[in-house]
Amino acid sequence: MRGNFAFGDAVSCLGQDLREFARGLVNYSARDLVKIKGARTDTIESILGRKDYDEVIHRDDLVLLEV
Repeated sequence: MRGNFAFGDAVSCLGQDLREFARGLVNYSARDLVKIKGARTDTIESILGRKDYDEVIHRDDLVLLEV
């Protein structure tokens, strides 16, 4: 994860080779993602004090790009 973004921002998803493979709208800010990265969905609420969504980017808000 790189950059600073807020809830609802459009972000680029990069592969290990740093090539963009998708774009999507995030459900959590960069600050919140640092806290929940690697955590199980059922622990998000205990970490953040709330759980707005299960997904960082829901598939309905994701566009896969041609690679």
